[in-house]
Amino acid sequence: MLYPRLLADIGGTNARFALETGVRQFAAVSVLACADYPHLLDAIQYYLASDAAQKVIKAGGNRVNAAAIAIANPIDGDDVRMTNHHWSFSISAVRQQLDMATLLVINDFTALAMSLPYLDNSQRRQIGQGVEIPGRTMGLIGPGTGLGVSGIIPTGKTWAALASEGGHVSFAPCSHDEVKLLQALWQKFDHVSAERLLSGKGLEMICQAISGLTLDAAEITRRALHGNCAASRQTVAHFCAILGSVAGNVALTLGATGGMYIGGGIVPRLGRLFAESAFRSRFEGKGRLSAMLAQIPTYLITEEYPAFIGVSAMLAAHLEQT
Repeated sequence: MLYPRLLADIGGTNARFALETGVRQFAAVSVLACADYPHLLDAIQYYLASDAAQKVIKAGGNRVNAAAIAIANPIDGDDVRMTNHHWSFSISAVRQQLDMATLLVINDFTALAMSLPYLDNSQRRQIGQGVEIPGRTMGLIGPGTGLGVSGIIPTGKTWAALASEGGHVSFAPCSHDEVKLLQALWQKFDHVSAERLLSGKGLEMICQAISGLTLDAAEITRRALHGNCAASRQTVAHFCAILGSVAGNVALTLGATGGMYIGGGIVPRLGRLFAESAFRSRFEGKGRLSAMLAQIPTYLITEEYPAFIGVSAMLAAHLEQT
């Protein structure tokens, strides 16, 4: 099928769009605030009508007839209702309203997982030791508006990405301080998931639980980086340590000897605080299996729009099969 193809990465806060003009060649990248549009369709139509998108479409000489959307939500059937935003829609109805032959909608972390085999060293940064085994299973975790978890498994010459809601597994404390955090959160929630702590709201909950301060995630990060707020520094330290433990759990569960990757919007903003944190020691700290975890490398994804790479690969595979 001809280019250009519409690609989108929809989170709870932002909707990112691009037009693919060739294999993994992206143009007219635009980020729209989800809150500014009453419906997904409104955001897509606004993007396609933009000057940047229209310039690419006219230059290619073809109308956009295929699209793929990675969205922060489980995908089960035609109807989609976002967990962390109010958008809901029918996939078939949106396809018809856009007058496209193909509209593929997939979980955002499934798409991000599909990008992993294509990332090079300029698009990722290793945290700690470990050496990946090429062609083996890779794991993925990413704190943002929520907590995404996925992985990618080799299937002969191709890869199979896992659609997972692993961010909602039960939080398991690994220290006395974390037991206190869990007890504080039990006052509000019957079930305390990993996502309750490893997300933007999670930073806020940790901060309030340990200090009584009510700060938003951006302010906590700013204060922690500036170094003028002990509570914020302690909050980030807890966050990174817990992320290490959960990432280690995912790596063990999947047998991710091909590497464990960190995506999402929060960790890249932490800068040196993450690099200097207990993340890696907690990742490896699995008792009798610590030696196994020490051999698995952990990578921070630094590519600005990695989901486009994965959703592009999934759309290409889908079009080849139809």
